Amino acid sequence: MADTYLDATAQAELVRSGEASALELVDDAIARVEKLNPELNAVIHPRFDKARAEARGTLADGPFRGVPLVLKDLMAGIEGDPQHEGMKFVRDAAYVADHTDALAQKFLDAGFVCVGRTNTPELGIVPTTEPEAYGAARNPWDPSRTTGGSSGGSAAAVASGMVAVGHANDGGGSIRIPASCCGLVGLKPSRGRTSLLPDFSVIDDLLIVELCVTRTVRDTAGVLDAVRGGATGDTVRAPEPSRAYRAEVGADPGKLRIGLLTHNPLETGEIHPDCVTAAEETARLLDSLGHTVEETFPKALVDPALVGHFTTLWAGTLVYNLRYWEKKVGREITADDVEPLTWSLAEMGNSITAPDFIEAQHAALELGRAVEEWYASGYDLLLTPTLGEPPVELGTFTTPDEPLLGFMRAATFVPFTPLANMTGEPAISLPMHWNAHNLPIGVQLMSAYGREDLLLRVAAQLEQAHPWIDRIPLVHA
Repeated sequence: MADTYLDATAQAELVRSGEASALELVDDAIARVEKLNPELNAVIHPRFDKARAEARGTLADGPFRGVPLVLKDLMAGIEGDPQHEGMKFVRDAAYVADHTDALAQKFLDAGFVCVGRTNTPELGIVPTTEPEAYGAARNPWDPSRTTGGSSGGSAAAVASGMVAVGHANDGGGSIRIPASCCGLVGLKPSRGRTSLLPDFSVIDDLLIVELCVTRTVRDTAGVLDAVRGGATGDTVRAPEPSRAYRAEVGADPGKLRIGLLTHNPLETGEIHPDCVTAAEETARLLDSLGHTVEETFPKALVDPALVGHFTTLWAGTLVYNLRYWEKKVGREITADDVEPLTWSLAEMGNSITAPDFIEAQHAALELGRAVEEWYASGYDLLLTPTLGEPPVELGTFTTPDEPLLGFMRAATFVPFTPLANMTGEPAISLPMHWNAHNLPIGVQLMSAYGREDLLLRVAAQLEQAHPWIDRIPLVHA
């Protein structure tokens, strides 16, 4: 494996041992961004001068001291840096963050050096990264195809070798979707595992959690150790782990009982054969490792009504986010200020009554309860494809004349990932398969609430049995 593709854990060791300085790592990362970004459009706010100054200075003595990373331009703001969240409305106001978010501060406290902020769809609404404000991010495996979304810029940056870690967040699959599209590891933590403060919280956004995309399971575990936990004011916090998540990498997961779901639980379209194959091959590998995989799953997940409940939560929260940006910028948002889909969903959100919204919240909580009962009945994990299709061509979800058609088309692409956001349980996407066109196809493992430890143990076991680290995309550093 080339030095370019050293993971963050290995890079941090170079700094600790004195074999490399933080400035050398940052300079190398900047050179890779400058080389690749014109083709991939992953980094939209370079932060090169600040990153070099920070690398020359006194960095926090955390586990990733001196390691470059990128922050997604959605939440995770750093005071004084641009933060536009894919919106031309905010871009045109030249907004810069007036404070550093709790999660961004945890990345800095871990010793990371941010070299830039990455591309994201407007307000993270769709599972592709093609905002009008900044243009499409392109997939390093095939630049004509989507990186996924909404953390697509971060995924392109990590997959191409610009950096080893990209911040990501996930309200309907936005960590796992780009991880699958770009051949990466993407863990969506349990609800309340990471903080959304000071601007948001689990109270006003039931679906979203934060973490990263990486190339190795040990990096994902290490980052989770570094940024987990609440900030002052968080009222929903996932249970504390019994030990560091990094200690789970290489630990024996035991003999597990795993369910398998490969058909579309939301009835929004057929699952592509490549995605079914990826899940079935992973099931056979898990069997060979001593686990028991059965074609069974929580029946509560098979419910087309969940699409409506999810859309209610999504549209209602979108209106809240637009009001947030109106206050920040000091001007009312009009239809001309946002993309057609954003406006259509906002109109839908404005028509939702308070009882409707609360009913959707209760549907999510009831789904979580029913799925937890399935795990309690004797199952440890649920295996699914991550996506319903391989990475689609750019423009697939763009239907400006009838914007909601593109949104509904996306439901065929992502029938599995929103389930874990509704239940609040953790889920991980792993790059277990490449199809005949050399496109990565991820598989998803879900577990009971608070069991990231189990997911990481099994993910590391699969990584060792079926390594992916040496697979290099078409566009790379």
